[in-house]
Amino acid sequence: MPRILSIGVHNPPIKMSQTKTSEFSRELFQDKYKDFDRLVKVFSNGEIEERYFSENLDWYAKEHSFEEKNNTYISKAIEYGTQAITNCLQNEFFLSQTIECTEIDAFFFISTTGIATPSIEARIMNKLNFSPHTKRIPIWGLGCAGGAAGLARAFEYCKAYPKAKVIVLAVELCSLTFQKNDISKSNLIGTSLFADGTACICIVGDRVEYQAYTNLDTLPVFIDAYSTLMKGSEDVMGWEVKNNGLYVIFSKDIPSIVRNWLKGNVEEFLQLHNINISDIKHFIAHPGGKKVLDAYEDSLGLSQEMNDISRGILTKFGNMSSVTVLYVLKSYIEKKLANDGEYGLMTALGPGFSSELILLQWRK
Repeated sequence: MPRILSIGVHNPPIKMSQTKTSEFSRELFQDKYKDFDRLVKVFSNGEIEERYFSENLDWYAKEHSFEEKNNTYISKAIEYGTQAITNCLQNEFFLSQTIECTEIDAFFFISTTGIATPSIEARIMNKLNFSPHTKRIPIWGLGCAGGAAGLARAFEYCKAYPKAKVIVLAVELCSLTFQKNDISKSNLIGTSLFADGTACICIVGDRVEYQAYTNLDTLPVFIDAYSTLMKGSEDVMGWEVKNNGLYVIFSKDIPSIVRNWLKGNVEEFLQLHNINISDIKHFIAHPGGKKVLDAYEDSLGLSQEMNDISRGILTKFGNMSSVTVLYVLKSYIEKKLANDGEYGLMTALGPGFSSELILLQWRK
């Protein structure tokens, strides 16, 4: 089965404390909400301490056209994506030798926070030494579910092409979608929650001599993936596209949807492999927010300890949309918490409303 060989990330240059972003929001919004003092508590209640942004706060306080925001997205996505790929393919923690860009057979690009044609991976391929025949698979619009979905599609590609080396690059610059004149509660929640980040994963098929590359004794192996769309739920989360750009949509019902819907979805998936939730030793969850992590625990009967790494990523990086679950997976592998034969379940929820599940098993 396909294996994860390496993961690299790249953080934008501006690290901001949650206290400072809360003060920034107060300056912008306190006169626009009747009950701002109550609403602003989302900044302190969300368990986020700091996040990374692409620009200084002064930039977000000014008016920017959709064109300007999107052009900034393109330039930053190329810069950060190039760095994350380099970090992945030259990562000395994971790899005993560098993987050259020319060895990459397929390039999956995941994003939801900007638009580009030619797509970002094509522009990056003109900067790094990729083969001109590398297959390009850009995937747009999956939001927070995109990291897990892109990883699943890359795993499936490697099952079809077992000699392949593949990368999945996720770039999300959520802060560039900020709307300073949007006084919806969704915008305020998004302002308290979202951040920027980039992650790249290298996956290899069965017929790749991965032992020649890896520094690790055990690696996560792909067992299966499960995609589920909840019909008639388009208004749960997503973007509303307006003249000034992308406006966030958040339903207040997301935590209750997780509590009431996810368990059956997970059990249905695991039953295909004759295993139960209790057989899952590692829960690799996209930390959509504190309430979503709480809902995971309530729905699946998990201990808080099983979400420790996801909570830690949320605390230090915020919600980077599709990128976040890849940071969680990287942290799991680096901490060497999984033993040979143990199962891990990766889960992420996104617009649609949809669920992406990946069953992993650590193997020597």
